[in-house]
Formats: sequence, structure tokens, C-alpha cells
Amino acid sequence: MRAAHRCLSLTVLLAGAALASHAHARSDASFMKEAAHAGAAEIQASKLAQTKAKNADVKAFADAMIADHTKVADELKALAATKKVKLPDEPSMKQKAEIKLIDAGDNDKFDERYARNFGVKAHEDTIKLFEEASREAKDPEVKAWAAKTLPGLKHHLEMAKALPAAAAKP
Repeated sequence: MRAAHRCLSLTVLLAGAALASHAHARSDASFMKEAAHAGAAEIQASKLAQTKAKNADVKAFADAMIADHTKVADELKALAATKKVKLPDEPSMKQKAEIKLIDAGDNDKFDERYARNFGVKAHEDTIKLFEEASREAKDPEVKAWAAKTLPGLKHHLEMAKALPAAAAKP
């Protein structure tokens, strides 16, 4: 009886460890998917800004966001492929709605909406996501990639805050 109890306990313990490991892997996969959504949203909003922005600094910022976020997206795709994680290739439904909101309304206010929502706010949110992953990701490669990407995201936030359009009030 004791041996059977020990065997059952060991089985439960191993199953619990396997589930915990799977949950951690799912959490890292969730981070990668959220990061992919954020990058896709940044690229899509910045492409819109290339055509609608009036301020040269805002257009230059949008150009930099497309180049940088495309590079980061390619890195993420390569990492996700090694982890067998299928990434989304477009913004989330909420992000699509936010892009529609910055596109709607007074064209003279577009630069402000883009700078505030996709320059400042989106980068603040993405930085939080990446900071959490750089501390809590279970996969060392995912953790390292998040940490390596953070300085660039923080630089983007500083660039966005420096845009005159970001200081304008809604």
C-alpha cells in the first residue's frame, strides 16, 4: 500500500510539474503574441502617419517606427519559430479600433492623436509588457530577447515624448 501511495504521489507531483511547465510556456507564448500584436499595431499606425501626418518630425518618427518595429518583428518571428509559437501578423481588435480612432476626426489633429496614442501611450504599454517578460519569462531565450529589446523601446518613448505633437492636448 505504501509503495502504491508513493507511486501515486510521484505521479501527481510529476503531472503537476508538467502542467506548471506548460503554463509557463503558455505564458511566454502569450507574451510573444502580445508583442507581435503591439509591433503590428505600431507598424500599421506608422504607415498611416506616413500618409496623413503634416509635421516632418512626426513623419520621420513614423519612418523610424516602421523600420525598427519591422526589424524587431522579424527577430520575434525567428524566436517564436524555434519555440513553435504561431504569432499573429496584425494588430489586435482593440488596436485596430485605436488605429481607426486616430484616423477619424479632424485631419489637423492627426499628428497629435498619432503621437499621443502610438508614440507615447503604446510605447508605455509595450515597455511594461517587455519589462515583465524580461523579469518573469521562464524561457531564457525569451527573457533575454525581451531584455535586449527594451532599450530600443525606451528610446522610442523618449523620441515620441520629444515630438511637439505629443505635447498637444486632446
